[in-house]
Amino acid sequence: MRVVRGNLLACLFMNILIEDAEKLEYLTSSNLWTKNAAEGKNFGATGVAFDFAKQEPMGRFNIVCYIPQSKQFINMNHGRGKGIGETSAA
Repeated sequence: MRVVRGNLLACLFMNILIEDAEKLEYLTSSNLWTKNAAEGKNFGATGVAFDFAKQEPMGRFNIVCYIPQSKQFINMNHGRGKGIGETSAA
């Protein structure tokens, strides 16, 4: 018999999204940006999303857990992408 603690949040559907921290937009499956979290690409795991975001041409980003049923967000992690047109100083 499987035992589930009564005080745990039952959340069958959570989406792990990449949020552009400056524009407050979410990366979609077609690599576009949207203000609608429901349209954001679900990466399935925070580590996968973090690794992907580090390679994106953006500045600061957040990895967020989005719960569609309640439209709630949980900020999981943050970092910095490659940046747009960044060059190293000579």
